[in-house]
Amino acid sequence: MPVVALTVLATVPKIPFTDISLTVPYAAEGPGPVFDTLSEVDGQPVVSIDGTQVDQTSGELNMTTVSVRTQMTLAQALARWATTDDTIVPIEQVIPPNHSPEDIEEQNKAAFTRSESAATIAALNHLGRPVKVTVAELVEDSPAQGVLAPEDVITSVDAQPVSTPGQVQELVRAKKPGDSVALGIRRGETDRTVELELAESPKNKSVPMLGILMISTPADGVSVEYNLQDVGGPSAGMMFSLAVIDKLSPGELNGGHNVAGTGTISENGEIGPIGGIQHKVTAAHGEGAELFLAPKANCQEALAGNHGDMAIASVETLDDSIHAMEAFSSGKDFPRCS
Repeated sequence: MPVVALTVLATVPKIPFTDISLTVPYAAEGPGPVFDTLSEVDGQPVVSIDGTQVDQTSGELNMTTVSVRTQMTLAQALARWATTDDTIVPIEQVIPPNHSPEDIEEQNKAAFTRSESAATIAALNHLGRPVKVTVAELVEDSPAQGVLAPEDVITSVDAQPVSTPGQVQELVRAKKPGDSVALGIRRGETDRTVELELAESPKNKSVPMLGILMISTPADGVSVEYNLQDVGGPSAGMMFSLAVIDKLSPGELNGGHNVAGTGTISENGEIGPIGGIQHKVTAAHGEGAELFLAPKANCQEALAGNHGDMAIASVETLDDSIHAMEAFSSGKDFPRCS
């Protein structure tokens, strides 16, 4: 699973007057930048919320990253191994065979976008606020092209009400290519029903394809935007979700403390494991974090990071993370990585 990462691609060194590269087939992974999701970056809130009153926050909810360096010479790789806490890994772990760095960057950006959507919905579900399914993009030459449009809201599938992309996918995938599906659509102020014939997925001809990319969006006029650039992968999800909850609920979710963490998140609030967590723990400790929220499946790796006296909580759900912060602030026990 890709990590939230900043990929640094240096100019490829070559033997003069030849096309022979001097780089080694390894990458260096190390602690990356830390971003406070309650603060600003480049003059904009990392998490921007409009359409409702936003509560004042304090302390920090830090999203951690892994810095990835590729296209190193042997001397550069050895220097990073000898003088830093970087982990030297085969390049295939970062850029799989038959993929270019540009491919990986696009995949990481797409994963980051999906994590933003899931973070928003997990937070709104936690707060009991309504959500809706919105069409983000159409797949070229798909059944949806020419029928649906970006910003359409899908209200039902075969007359069954839906409010998350997962519900739409489940109902569509219960069918076969060639089957018809009736979608309830709201476009602007108009509601209507459209019928489409499902196509075959290019990757698996037995899987039906509608041909849209969906996101969950607030249904009560609230708008949530995330303003980070040059960061990819899905592991910012949990911290983004906590920031949204903190801004849309009274009080301080972190108790005013410096809290950091990492983990993927699903729309139902489940937190998943990520890669490179030992470097994220090291980065958080270096920024003065008092508490680190780590996916339970990553606990052993998390303890390998330089964490000093920073507490590392073991969490599996969004509720676990909130309870860990509450317990830490009040001096009570909570599940820790051990």
